[in-house]
Amino acid sequence: MDITEVADRLAIAETLALYCRGIDRCDGALLAAVFTPDARIDYGDGAKSPEETIPGLVAALGAMRLTQHNISNTVMRLSGDTAKAETNCVALHIIPTPEGETELVVGGRYLDRLEKREGRWRIAERLYVMDWNRTSPATMQLAGGMFDGLQRRGTRGTDDPSAAWWDSD
Repeated sequence: MDITEVADRLAIAETLALYCRGIDRCDGALLAAVFTPDARIDYGDGAKSPEETIPGLVAALGAMRLTQHNISNTVMRLSGDTAKAETNCVALHIIPTPEGETELVVGGRYLDRLEKREGRWRIAERLYVMDWNRTSPATMQLAGGMFDGLQRRGTRGTDDPSAAWWDSD
């Protein structure tokens, strides 16, 4: 593996991580930036463009109190300015319901075809494969015991503590 391939692999990993950040912060602009403009995105309900997919995705996830997408075990195959990647994902969703909050945990994989355009790796095609899921009443605690001292909480959008942290450079 030469230094160019190492750099490309790191750049692809960054693109995949930025997708997760965009999803969890409900940042439509960041999500659009990780896909090519002509990308096809298929979460299992048919392939759609980023313009068709991202607004509905942000609205659906924005209705949840929080999500956290954790990716791991990425296998990549590079060929010039194109690549394929299979990436495991476990995503936590806290969903408000009339009966209280529900915790949905979903395990699956992203099958991505990426392209390097203008020196930047972006997702040109994404297929999502759901492998498993679990739904239960949420048990997350925000107060009491050691949680009383943990006052910095994640939120959606620019109110998240990371927004000011990234802007402080």
